[in-house]
Amino acid sequence: MPTARESLLDSALSALTGLSWSAVRMVDVASAAGVSRQTLYNEFGSKDGLARALVRREADVYLRGVDRALGETAAAPAERLAAVAEWTVAAARAHPLVRALLTGCWGERLPAPRTAARTSVSPVPAQRRADVGLPGPAELLAVVRDRAVAALEAGRPKEESASIAYRCEVALRLALSHVVAPGGQGVGRLVRGGPAA
Repeated sequence: MPTARESLLDSALSALTGLSWSAVRMVDVASAAGVSRQTLYNEFGSKDGLARALVRREADVYLRGVDRALGETAAAPAERLAAVAEWTVAAARAHPLVRALLTGCWGERLPAPRTAARTSVSPVPAQRRADVGLPGPAELLAVVRDRAVAALEAGRPKEESASIAYRCEVALRLALSHVVAPGGQGVGRLVRGGPAA
């Protein structure tokens, strides 16, 4: 059974399918989650806190998918890197918040939370993790690249490090270019959807 926090995040995400973030009301999110509005405020402190937590959760889901793609150790390094690129495209296509995180393009329908200082500012303990700030596109790309490099360098000669880092960077930038400017009708079928959720 999901926690109140997860239920609230699910309700907020669900509300975004039909409403813009500015039209999402805290009382409706709490009601849909089956908790009181006070519980929502205890968990997140404010609507902005809810937005930061929602975006943070989507970033975490995306990064877990990256880790799954890289964790396929039976696959060749090129296949693992291709799986990360495919997961990036599929996740951005399926999840508008992931797309916004990767591109920095926050539409008016999405919660574009203010980035908080790197130290926690919230008196709400459960909110402190989201308060440490959300990654920008360059930071998120660097995290994914560094995870890919670490996974693909394992057991390889040290002199291949620069080549591996370059290939990881290129693969991710190509995936992001597809996110920003998707191909025509037939191109979308090339993406398998990435690793299983």
